[in-house]
Amino acid sequence: MTVLAAVAVGVLAGLGTLLVVAGLRHNPVLPRPSTRPATRAAAGAVEPGRDLGWLVAAGVAALLVLAVTGWLVVAAAAGVGVWSSRGLTEGRRRDVSAVARTEAIAVWTEQIRDNMAAAAGLEQALLASAAHAPGAIAPEISRFCSRLERMPLLDALDELGRDLDHPCADMVVVALANAVRLEARELGPLLSRLAVFIRADVRMRLRIEVGRARIRTSARIVIATTVATGVFLYVFSPNLLAAYDSFAGQAWLVVVLATFAAGLRLLASMATVTYPARFRARRGAFQPGATS
Repeated sequence: MTVLAAVAVGVLAGLGTLLVVAGLRHNPVLPRPSTRPATRAAAGAVEPGRDLGWLVAAGVAALLVLAVTGWLVVAAAAGVGVWSSRGLTEGRRRDVSAVARTEAIAVWTEQIRDNMAAAAGLEQALLASAAHAPGAIAPEISRFCSRLERMPLLDALDELGRDLDHPCADMVVVALANAVRLEARELGPLLSRLAVFIRADVRMRLRIEVGRARIRTSARIVIATTVATGVFLYVFSPNLLAAYDSFAGQAWLVVVLATFAAGLRLLASMATVTYPARFRARRGAFQPGATS
């Protein structure tokens, strides 16, 4: 009964620590489903079921470590470590998806330009682009064309900007909306310049990703080396770790693990890139009498 109680306490401690960490980082443990499932999946967002799987894996890891070592501190650290490692895989998936979507927006912009060069109006060019829209944004373009059948072009463009949810897409949508409002005749050259700019953004993201990959690799090496050293000492030299069986030893483990976690947090912050905030056209700003 004592062993079961200790295991239960360890599991609850690990899960409680995970919830505290998630709360401090303002990350929902089980995010609510998005009202735009296609856009959410394309953007590489974490699905609720996947988060639940990571949560279960973290609890199992904490339980196993507690059963083997009997150290509550290390068990809680194991659970937090497994939960935090999901950021490495999900972050990489989001980065790859973001690059693919940015490239797709550039291709779509060029398609609109080419369709307009074939003596097609703007609305016809937009409808024609849906037939060969890049896969990364094809669902959004398809919904946009469906909306054109029941709402004005400006309203459909506004909804398209919401669906794409991308800074580069905002610029294209603004250019198209301005062309509709102001009846611009030189839209083709503007779209060409936007496509060049967006492709430059893709190259920048790829260069950034290379640097972030090096930092992730360094973090993995540090974590693997530390864990391997701890396991080696526990298996082959348990006497060296006997001091950590006491309450004072567990307290020192908290200090050591907190220092280690702070170092990993610094490594993660080095790999974080803040992109410019999105902007969207304000329709009122183009109406007579509107003030900025």
